[in-house]
Amino acid sequence: MKLGKLYRNYFRNNLFVKVILVFALIVNATIITFSYLLYRLMSASVVEGELNNQKQAMDRVNRYIEQKYDWLQDTVSELYRNGVLASNASYFLKHSYNDYVQYMLDQNYEGGGSTDVLNYLAGRIESDSDIQNVILYSSRKQTMYVYDSKGTKRLYDVNATRSYVPEIMAAEGPAASVPNVWIRKTINQWNPQLYGMRMRLNDKNSLESIGQLLVYFDAGMAGRALEENRAPLKGTILVLTPDGQVMMDTSNRYYGAPFPYMEQIQSLNDVETLGEPSYISSLTQNKAGYIVVGIAPVDEIAEAYAGLRRTIVLIAAICIVVAVVIPSLVIVSISRRTNQIVLFMKKVEGGNLTARLQDPREDELGQISHRFNEMLDELNRRIDREYKAEIRLKQTELSALQARIKPHFLYNTLEVIRMRAVSRGAEDVAEMIYSLAALFRNSVSANPECTLREELEMCRLYLELFRIRYKDKFAYSIECEPELAGIVVFKLLLQPLVENYIVHGLDPERKDNVLDIRAFRDGGLIVARLRDNGKGVEPDHLQRIISELGTSEAPEGKSFGLRSVNDRLKLTYGPSYGISIESKPGEGTTVTAVWPAEKEGEEADDV
Repeated sequence: MKLGKLYRNYFRNNLFVKVILVFALIVNATIITFSYLLYRLMSASVVEGELNNQKQAMDRVNRYIEQKYDWLQDTVSELYRNGVLASNASYFLKHSYNDYVQYMLDQNYEGGGSTDVLNYLAGRIESDSDIQNVILYSSRKQTMYVYDSKGTKRLYDVNATRSYVPEIMAAEGPAASVPNVWIRKTINQWNPQLYGMRMRLNDKNSLESIGQLLVYFDAGMAGRALEENRAPLKGTILVLTPDGQVMMDTSNRYYGAPFPYMEQIQSLNDVETLGEPSYISSLTQNKAGYIVVGIAPVDEIAEAYAGLRRTIVLIAAICIVVAVVIPSLVIVSISRRTNQIVLFMKKVEGGNLTARLQDPREDELGQISHRFNEMLDELNRRIDREYKAEIRLKQTELSALQARIKPHFLYNTLEVIRMRAVSRGAEDVAEMIYSLAALFRNSVSANPECTLREELEMCRLYLELFRIRYKDKFAYSIECEPELAGIVVFKLLLQPLVENYIVHGLDPERKDNVLDIRAFRDGGLIVARLRDNGKGVEPDHLQRIISELGTSEAPEGKSFGLRSVNDRLKLTYGPSYGISIESKPGEGTTVTAVWPAEKEGEEADDV
């Protein structure tokens, strides 16, 4: 009975307890399973990362040695490109050193100067600090002209009767190699950390092979370049010739002897036994013929994830404990926050629209609270907008009623005054009264729209008033493409812009005031441009006017005409349209109104 009561009270009817128990079971099973899988994946990832680091280091070594091979190619190519230098090199390799010296003296005497191939090579040596020796070998004379890193130059006679050097030089092989012992002995170069690059030299005219250019580089410089890498490199990187000679060894264990594991390296297996099980990576360089090999012992790589198993077991145990405690605390917190939301909703239901939920968290309940607050803010704004809109509507209706009071007595009065002026011979006054009456009749018309032709006619009548007033001081022109005359626009589209010019741009002291009005189609747009030669606007003032155009909260009376046209264009056709202003003090102002030839979503009517 007690167990049944406990079950009913604390489990069957308690959603939160059910969530905790189910969640704990699922999480514990999941943590144990994923801990095992995580260990397997992470250990494999660590191995892959270490091998990738080694491959990147191999690629840097390959690029480093490729630069040396490119240096040799550039040296020979530049020698061939220079005709005089190529001829001097051919002469040096075909004749004795003394004959070459005499030849260069004759060349300098006759031509005023000639490029010495020996000086050329000496200059090239200075461009690369890794160079230990440069050897210019003559196959015809069997001599070697040798430079060393200290700047010493020496000529060696390597006749085949006394040396194996000619046979070594004549042998075919890859461009990259290790120094031959006979060449080492001849030039007294016993540094074990050397590798060589060689290239045959041919006569430029006959293409006959006449010698070789052989360069020895310091292999230790490549190893020191790898030491600058931030990540520690595990294992060894070797650069080998195809026959197993060691050109470079980051471990310094294999110099001076053939590499003993060439057969294992040439296999396709990822792991081979090279004294100990090791991961093998290789990279073949096709141009120079060397092989870059990466060797990473399995035990050394395993050290990178030695503590991973203990860490994962510890983390899994902590997660299992936390999976029981933390959810309980979270459920209690969720329950409290849920109750808070329910109480808040009751407040709003009672009519308190100023209440707000204070929940800074970004989880689901926090988002519900934020969205509820935003909903109340929007509701208040909507109520405020609707209330203000209703007030503005009442004001508009009142203004419309006042404006629509039949003004026949005003028309009749203006017509009496005009006829009186005609009878007295004041034709200009009569014409002004006629224009004023027409403007007044159009402004109080109930129709909010008119054609572009009618709008331009209102502008003309308005300008006529001031043309008559200022007589010969003011002129204007109005142009409109015929196909645009019948399009419908809202009333007072351009007249406020004309009025703005009369008030601010016209200079009564000048006799050449001109206003040009032009309406034309530009692609899918209709453009109305007003250009004058008036006072212009100072840059600071112009910037303020442009800023005021972008806001409806500008001070009362400030650029009202410009703002009213700009606002109506944007409200009618969209925010991409409106007016723009350009002005230079003393040169005039251009005001451009732009709107689409047809409203978005509607087809244009044929005019």
